[in-house]
Amino acid sequence: MPPTPPPPHQQRTRSAAVAEPGTGRRGHADGAQPARGGRSVATLERGLAVIRVLAEQPGGRLSRAELARTCGTARATLDRIAATLTHLGHLRAEAQDLQLAPRTMEFGNACLTASGLTEALGEPAHRLADELDESVSVAVPDRDGARFVVQCPRRRAMAVTFHIGDLLPAERCAPGALFAADWDEEAWERWRRRLEADPHATGFLALPPARPHRARRTAPNPGTEADFAARVADARRTGVAVDDQLVEPGLVAVALPVHGPHGTVVCAVSVVSHTSRHTADSLTAHALPRLRACAAAMSERLAAPAAPPAAQGPPPPTPPSPATAAQPLTDAAALRAAKDELGPDFLQSLARGLAVLAALRVPGGMTLSQVAAATGLSRATARRLLHALWDLGYVGTGSEESRFIPLPRVLELGHAAQAGLTFERLATPHLADLVRRVHDSASIAVLDGTDIRYVARVAATRVMGVDLGVGTRLPAYAAAMGRVLLAGLPPARAADRLAHSAPAPLTRRTLTGLPELTAAVDAVRRDGYALVDQELEDGLRSVAVPLRDRAGRVVAALNVAAHAAHRTREDLRHTVLPELRATAGRIETDLTAATEHHPTAAP
Repeated sequence: MPPTPPPPHQQRTRSAAVAEPGTGRRGHADGAQPARGGRSVATLERGLAVIRVLAEQPGGRLSRAELARTCGTARATLDRIAATLTHLGHLRAEAQDLQLAPRTMEFGNACLTASGLTEALGEPAHRLADELDESVSVAVPDRDGARFVVQCPRRRAMAVTFHIGDLLPAERCAPGALFAADWDEEAWERWRRRLEADPHATGFLALPPARPHRARRTAPNPGTEADFAARVADARRTGVAVDDQLVEPGLVAVALPVHGPHGTVVCAVSVVSHTSRHTADSLTAHALPRLRACAAAMSERLAAPAAPPAAQGPPPPTPPSPATAAQPLTDAAALRAAKDELGPDFLQSLARGLAVLAALRVPGGMTLSQVAAATGLSRATARRLLHALWDLGYVGTGSEESRFIPLPRVLELGHAAQAGLTFERLATPHLADLVRRVHDSASIAVLDGTDIRYVARVAATRVMGVDLGVGTRLPAYAAAMGRVLLAGLPPARAADRLAHSAPAPLTRRTLTGLPELTAAVDAVRRDGYALVDQELEDGLRSVAVPLRDRAGRVVAALNVAAHAAHRTREDLRHTVLPELRATAGRIETDLTAATEHHPTAAP
């Protein structure tokens, strides 16, 4: 039977989806204890370890041999894990190397959505950044550290480069002192063990190791227990924490706690600056009044009653993604099909565990029945996988013990590593794969006034090829990508762009009349692709398809261009177009994952 909804005076609030530090876990707090449940659960644990280790590498890339050594996994087992993760779209295989793919961000996206913090606190954080003209961040407690869930940086030569998902040690940041003010002796003892084992915080990849500061600091060595305990005591007494170059020389910050409805510290909001602009004292004096108002407004938002989670039935669908994009393997039929395709190399238990983790995106948490319904798994299988994720420190319980939520540690599974991803970096590997298959150049462009502007490109190796680069502009009316982008506009806006284009005959085949061009754009809107035959330049043929964002809007176009001597129109339509559409789907899938909480990855 589903749990009885709480009475009105105990209604769930927005902050209820944020687990208390150290709760909602089984086994050791650091997740070191192996998960229970036999071979299938051990496979999930090994798969998550592969993602985590890759996320710790520069560029998210490592050779298979080195990855097997680092993970302590047999090479044959690693190859099966890699085959499964590559099939699911979480890894890319390039020769003997494996690299994280943007789709790993799905797990962190689920965590951020389930917490409700980015939706509730993002707007006041950005407003504060605009008011102060300084960077603002929001962090949540994660074991003995502080993990960022909102970042509002300012664009300067000396800018803060932390990303959503980055983890800082509590003793090296202002939010850490606020969180440690509520630690019990067990939490302090965990922190002491970690400090003894890693005194220079080398395990925290978001910051450089502790080193002597060139600038004068008002506090002793930030890595000592005495210094940290003193700063924690000050934070407990004043309700304010100051970072005077604790992270690295030149960086100063001031932070305030954000409380939930029952007085618990849910997160901390910080204003961050550089010593070229402020000292720690001057930043505190400058920012504290507005920072207090912002923290109070955030606390009010978290205390606002939210609709109680559904007592039964499946959760709301995941955010919309383009129709052509690959969907997660969450139902039994899709898993069987993948198993049939890869055979014994496809690890079904790993795919199921990742599907459970990606499905946990409902604020307030999901019941076992909801998780089973969302993933197409039996209740017994879903329970076993949830318990494994709980053992590993990735899942806890929400406001009701029967509801499961992802914990902030999920953000270490590739989310922080991919958070700075640009669209060109996201798209280029897909273009390279497409070029390897069709042996012709591939490009992506966006609409810029009446022109198209190239934003990503991979050229084929030919004696005679299409010589264009990123940044190149071409008239939209005469290019296949231009017609795709015009077709993505409402008809009236497309007509207005064409009217202002002043079409001119670039070749004897170029369409220049507005009625003909309007008809060509209408045909693209109907057919879903454009094929332009030597209208832009004699001897150049091109076929293009749209790229859509998570809301289904056309935001870019993808094309393959070839010399007319190499490709006929029929060859482009029947051989290249299917490959082009498949590549567009893969790019859209990655774009959907990368832009849910990071709009900067959009083209």
